Amino acid sequence: MSMPKGFKVERGYATVSSDSGGLGYREIAERMCEDGFKMNHSTARNIFISAMRKIAEDMVKLYDGDHDKGKVDDICIDPRFQLGVSEAMRDLEI
Repeated sequence: MSMPKGFKVERGYATVSSDSGGLGYREIAERMCEDGFKMNHSTARNIFISAMRKIAEDMVKLYDGDHDKGKVDDICIDPRFQLGVSEAMRDLEI
């Protein structure tokens, strides 16, 4: 019997990659270590997702009113949402 393939997500998996002019989680962690902050790629991802979660919570409250944790988690890890946040920040020149 073959091993299960695992869980696949239709929307894909988000990364902070060079496709959008950003860095991968490993590169972020390496840069943080160079700046004196001990960090690995998992921590970089967790911090990034935590920031996305804060933005998603406010967006769900604003537009939906019902800020169910499952809905917020689905939104914050969605690559389309992350790309939208990235583009909005670029437009603001942050």
